[in-house]
Amino acid sequence: MTSQKPSVLFVCVHNAGRSQMAAGWLRHFAGDRIEVRSAGSMPTDQINPTAVAAMLEEGIDITAEQPKVLTAEAVEASDVVITMGCGDACPFFPGKRYEDWKLDDPAGQGIDAVRPIRDDIKRRITNLVSDLIED
Repeated sequence: MTSQKPSVLFVCVHNAGRSQMAAGWLRHFAGDRIEVRSAGSMPTDQINPTAVAAMLEEGIDITAEQPKVLTAEAVEASDVVITMGCGDACPFFPGKRYEDWKLDDPAGQGIDAVRPIRDDIKRRITNLVSDLIED
């Protein structure tokens, strides 16, 4: 990592569930100490309402977020790129830290199925924050 504020990009196919929940958690835990981005290889037109509801249960409001298309510029500008099932659509740049998080897709699932995904993401984010930020 550089001495500048680290930046993390979360990428999934639709940028409607997993990556949006991860971005919400990272903003919650890191505040302005980490720059947060999210994008999708084939973004939908809105965030998954069940993912929004699951995050609201934890006091995190992601309703204002919009799915965004993945660009090479977003990858290039990020220190850490975390993929969640985006496959070969993710551009690769040498010198970046890449992680692939195997997570179920919350698309089309009810709240009882989305809660464990949300909680798994939370656990991973707390580990990421402690890895990226030295207090």
